[in-house]
Amino acid sequence: MNIRQIKAETVTATVKKLFMDCNYYIGKDIMEALTTACEKESSPVGKSVLSQIIENDKIAASEQIPLCQDTGMAILFVEYGDKVVIEDGSFNDAVNEGVRQAYADGYLRKSVVSDPVFDRVNTKDNTPAIIHTTIVSGDKIKITAGGKGFGSENMSAIKMLTPSYGIEGVKQFILDTVRNAGPNPCPPIVVGVGIGGTFERAAQLAKKATFRPINTHNEDVRYAELEDEMLEEINKMGFGPAGLGGNTTAIGVNVETSPTHIAGMPVAVNICCHAARHASAEI
Repeated sequence: MNIRQIKAETVTATVKKLFMDCNYYIGKDIMEALTTACEKESSPVGKSVLSQIIENDKIAASEQIPLCQDTGMAILFVEYGDKVVIEDGSFNDAVNEGVRQAYADGYLRKSVVSDPVFDRVNTKDNTPAIIHTTIVSGDKIKITAGGKGFGSENMSAIKMLTPSYGIEGVKQFILDTVRNAGPNPCPPIVVGVGIGGTFERAAQLAKKATFRPINTHNEDVRYAELEDEMLEEINKMGFGPAGLGGNTTAIGVNVETSPTHIAGMPVAVNICCHAARHASAEI
């Protein structure tokens, strides 16, 4: 296979469109889940909240305006073909330029500060983006992009469990994390769970899990059953839409796993609000 050249400006244009689209248009899987939840919600207040969320998402799409004021920190999962070369620039620079243009031209809130502790000065263009890159075989680049709001991000957690905790320990940590979050992450929520790998790999898996359509299941039937069980248990907590009570606290639980060390069983839980923004494109 010959080396394929892709212009940096093509990457920039693609990234710009992805971030504008994901902030304006809610995913079909999320809309279907919200609609179903609204029909089944037992709480009148919860049903009203869900109706308002659905109306908000429809207005955002028709008016091409952000569906939430927190337009998130830019996160990208990239499958980068090993036969691709970026022409007239670097890939990371092209991605950040796309984010910069999206948040400026799309009138999206800029929420990134340059220093996490001392200065905390806004970068004024929502860069830098968080880019997770995997090298794959081929001559294409697949980009999945999302804006992650921090009302839900702040409610996420990781724990370095040991194997002796077993599956019950994993379940308990997932449920404890969601229970401790309570109404803070703007329910109904999507819960991403990463199990295995190392400290940082588990967190990455949990974030990636929130990008997966919630109408899909883990290919391993054991983890698929865990997803269903955790969704049912979370919805028994009763926080409900906007934390005002009801049986719709979560609309999806996605689990991703990775091989790990014989002495470890790290588990990360990444919580995402109902504005589960993500969009994909292939170059």
